[in-house]
Amino acid sequence: MPEVVFTGPAGRLEGRYQHQKKSGSPIAIILHPHPNGGGNMNNRIVYDLFNTFERRGFSVLRFNFRGVGRSQGQYDGGIGELSDAASALDWMQSFNPNAQTCWIAGYSFGAWIGMQLLMRRPEIAGFISVSPPANIYDFTFLAPCPSSGLITTGLKDTVLPTADVDKLVDRLKAQKGIVIDYDKIENANHFYTDAMPQLFESIENYLDKRIPRIVESG
Repeated sequence: MPEVVFTGPAGRLEGRYQHQKKSGSPIAIILHPHPNGGGNMNNRIVYDLFNTFERRGFSVLRFNFRGVGRSQGQYDGGIGELSDAASALDWMQSFNPNAQTCWIAGYSFGAWIGMQLLMRRPEIAGFISVSPPANIYDFTFLAPCPSSGLITTGLKDTVLPTADVDKLVDRLKAQKGIVIDYDKIENANHFYTDAMPQLFESIENYLDKRIPRIVESG
């Protein structure tokens, strides 16, 4: 899992990148939770999302937003972090110009950033949003949502009320041509402390419907 450094709008960004040798392999970017809450690219959910896409034959990148770890700059309220994500996708595409498809996955704050990037980059064909913080951030920019994807939340989440995610999903499901899978994970809090297997069972089942298992885990 090579360490990489690439240039972002505020300076150097630190990441971990796994490259697939097969020409045309799909690409994916994984976005971490809120920097001010200790979120970084080594978060367990981010790490496991990274491995999930790698096992399916994706070239995949996770990275630290500005001001996190060895990434330069400072927290910018989401505006700069969206620019960081766009730079990460540009960097990925420079190494994978023939990628057959592109996905974005994010957890909490990272889900909010990922959905914004989805609106700006038509090449993104699918998404996974784990606990998108619909009670904190405005998601009305998804009008309409350009791609189908999976949204998950925990039924015991005291940070993000389920009702707020319900409203977001109901709005997205009303759009023609877009399919939003929505999974409420039993016994899961915002951090999926006792529900990681259930979360990733949901994610794997969804990806099985959308993406063939190019590389099986050993």
